[in-house]
Amino acid sequence: MKTFSAKPSDIKPDWLLVDGTDKILGRLASQIAIRLRGKHKAIFTPHMDTGDFVIVTNVEKLRVTGKKAFQKTYYSHSGYPGGVSSTNFEKLQDKYPDRVLKHAVKGMLPKGPLGYAMLKKLKCYVGDAHPHAAQQPKAVTL
Repeated sequence: MKTFSAKPSDIKPDWLLVDGTDKILGRLASQIAIRLRGKHKAIFTPHMDTGDFVIVTNVEKLRVTGKKAFQKTYYSHSGYPGGVSSTNFEKLQDKYPDRVLKHAVKGMLPKGPLGYAMLKKLKCYVGDAHPHAAQQPKAVTL
């Protein structure tokens, strides 16, 4: 039996809608990464983008366990000497709620052009409203 390799004509991405209310950040991110990569499908091929589009609403209501809200640190660099800045989960969640989830999912995807293309299929929104009603996303519980 020959190994199946998906062709671009075989790939038909779905649109999934996930509600982030009271979900644990890491557990949700790992399930989203699986869906973005396409590992839940029978046609999964490692070198092709066989994943689905994922819409996450209510990202401001994600939570972390233990003391991670104060101890989990996110770093960024301006590119200049001494330009490292850091912030914790709570402050980043207040200012940019979508960045917390995107940062977690990005670390779980492959590095390089394929992983960057997969990350672009993740759409994060504050609140229940999203502009993707025309795609008729299926509500999924992760």
